[in-house]
Amino acid sequence: MTHPGDHAHPTLAVVAEAFVDRSLPDMLAWLAEFAPEIDGVEVGSGGYAPHPHCDRRELLNERRARARWSEELERRDLTIVAFNVWGNPLHPDHDLAAAHDVALRETIQLAGQLDVDRVVALAGCPAAIPGDRSPYFPAGGWLPYLEDVYERQWEAAIAPYWSDISELARAEDDRLLICLELHPGTAVYNVETFSRLAALGDNLAANIDPSHFFWQQMDAAAVVGALGRRVGHVHAKDVVMHPRALALNGLLDHRWPARPSSELPWKFATVGLGHDADWWKSFIGLMPSTAVKSIAIEHEDPDVAAEDGIPQASRMLRTVLGNPASIGPTAGMMR
Repeated sequence: MTHPGDHAHPTLAVVAEAFVDRSLPDMLAWLAEFAPEIDGVEVGSGGYAPHPHCDRRELLNERRARARWSEELERRDLTIVAFNVWGNPLHPDHDLAAAHDVALRETIQLAGQLDVDRVVALAGCPAAIPGDRSPYFPAGGWLPYLEDVYERQWEAAIAPYWSDISELARAEDDRLLICLELHPGTAVYNVETFSRLAALGDNLAANIDPSHFFWQQMDAAAVVGALGRRVGHVHAKDVVMHPRALALNGLLDHRWPARPSSELPWKFATVGLGHDADWWKSFIGLMPSTAVKSIAIEHEDPDVAAEDGIPQASRMLRTVLGNPASIGPTAGMMR
């Protein structure tokens, strides 16, 4: 599938979840004053995603509400680059799964009405076997009770659900990409699991957040190279490692995020604190081989306020994005 309007050099956006305490007008005014490098916004619309900036039902049902909402953005010369509806529509709690499924389906409909061509989501995590009450993430198959769990989940829940969503999105707007983040704890978390799901529909794309690759020791360049045009969106987020905690406990830690970040093996960090501008220049240099139109800063640094971290990240990324001729893949992507 080709997608008209894809940009060789992506625009710079921000994930609005960092500003849940601000109204839409207040957030947009703040961005205009303190992060003028930002071109667009990725807006939460339901599921687990906070969505104070988007009354999905009102926007779906009222043309005038959609017009007023769009005007707020146009006044600041900003666009909606994506709706974010991260959740778990495969959850064994049927009420929660149903609510997240409705949020996803309605977000797809709303994206069609507002001419937004990216919806960011998670693939979800079902039960291990029918009757279980909790999701089960089969992170390994090296013990007998872990073997074949993913296969059962795939056949019973994952493949049927995402085949249906792919058809729904295609019927709504054949330009729309459902961008599933490669995220541990869900059914899609690496190249192998995404590639399997991507075969269900050519409008199922990957949302790449390199921070999740950093802590797992994956190579972001290799992932993007393997997926190519199936990469439809990017989140910019960094990671800082804590060597002493890492040496004692490894990468996996059940305490996250309850403990102070310094006690854990790693933490999410403001862009630039874990990997420098050269790394991000190399990473962004891979984007012309993808279907990415925007890179959205996702601020989840527990030790830096969004009001400090987002301007810092936007200035650094704008420097990289602002001179397309200087952008190109370089060696040594991983530090």
